[in-house]
Amino acid sequence: MGVSGAGKSTLGEALGNALGVRFVEGDALHPAANVTKMAAGIPLNDADRIPFLENVAAALAQYRDEGVVASCSALKRSYRDRLRRGAGPLLFVLPLLGREDLVDRLAHRAGHFMPASLLASQLDTLDPPAADEDAITVDGRLSTDAQVQAVLAALKIRPPGD
Repeated sequence: MGVSGAGKSTLGEALGNALGVRFVEGDALHPAANVTKMAAGIPLNDADRIPFLENVAAALAQYRDEGVVASCSALKRSYRDRLRRGAGPLLFVLPLLGREDLVDRLAHRAGHFMPASLLASQLDTLDPPAADEDAITVDGRLSTDAQVQAVLAALKIRPPGD
């Protein structure tokens, strides 16, 4: 989970590989209208996000028995609650980065529909997981491998080859 540029997809894919489970790219589950809106620099509202969150929850539920990792902004608790209602208990992983690091990453990212101009609205919307939510926070400045190791350590899972 997290704002654009935080490394959700990169970390999610690497974590899925480390765990030997499917990775679902949340960005691919946005309705076309959402992609068009974001590409035009217009932030999504709560109503826009409902079909997206339902798509992510459905994918998580579909692959739950075999294991799955998905990338999804899940910026608000209400969004995470919707995902939980649709998919059951979930663990959220939030790679945290400062605004300057995020701006730098977005400036160097090519081919993504989400413009850097929407970062401020995402940061304003971000509601970090509360203590009663099942969540792990990692330092987004770490290498992807180090972030994966931090998540595995928090889960008390030994890395492959250890």
